[in-house]
Amino acid sequence: MAYLDTDDGCRVYYEYHHADKLPVVLIHGWGMSGEYWASAIEALIRAGHGAIAIDHRGCGRSDRDCADMSIAAIARDVAAIVKRCAVPKVVLNGWSLGGAVAVAAAEILGDKVAGIVLTCGASPRYTQAEGFPHGGTAEGVLAIGEAITADRPGFFRALAEGAAAPGVSEALASWVERGFIASGPRASATLADLATLDQRELLASFIFPVLSIGGAKDTIADPAIAGFAANCAQKGELLTMETGHSPHLENAPAYNEALLAFVRRLT
Repeated sequence: MAYLDTDDGCRVYYEYHHADKLPVVLIHGWGMSGEYWASAIEALIRAGHGAIAIDHRGCGRSDRDCADMSIAAIARDVAAIVKRCAVPKVVLNGWSLGGAVAVAAAEILGDKVAGIVLTCGASPRYTQAEGFPHGGTAEGVLAIGEAITADRPGFFRALAEGAAAPGVSEALASWVERGFIASGPRASATLADLATLDQRELLASFIFPVLSIGGAKDTIADPAIAGFAANCAQKGELLTMETGHSPHLENAPAYNEALLAFVRRLT
């Protein structure tokens, strides 16, 4: 394990699991941490691929009192960690809000990026706008912070139950709930960025492959967002899994197989 000391005074936790083949940077969803990528890390290592897992500022083992909690700041952290790890090429894999971080980090990293995976990603948009009828509303996103303040345990319990399709185990729901509860009090500022984020032009500018994985039963990110992302990218591909918002947790074997198949095509 290691920490990145950022230019604005934050310490950001990351793990670099070394291996010979093309590494994958694993960027978690809002309120979570790198530990929720454990199954994917295990699969990557067994296949000879490196894995870099990062805890967003405000989450997991990273500092919780950073002044700048924006998606742009997290993307800069990701890019700085990739550069510190001194790898020539990486695949960026972002889950949920982490998908928006991955797209923003790809712009910074340029030709270091071999490809992107959007895992139920909140990119290129999360809310409805002209030419984008998918997702919720900006007002709904901005109201989440107040809802968390009013009833933190109740809100996070409901969110954890909605983070997977109906019928998942109590163990999985409790694990996800623990991640949300552990997030810092400023983490909702990061979520607020999704109210207006628009990465359509940026995503369309990338010349590397993009795998967009959607959950057919996802109630947190409109499944149509995944399809839009695949069509928006020049070399986009859509994979729809019969899961909710957390395919890498709900059906790890199938998810890991798809991830590895995509990464192998890039080498």
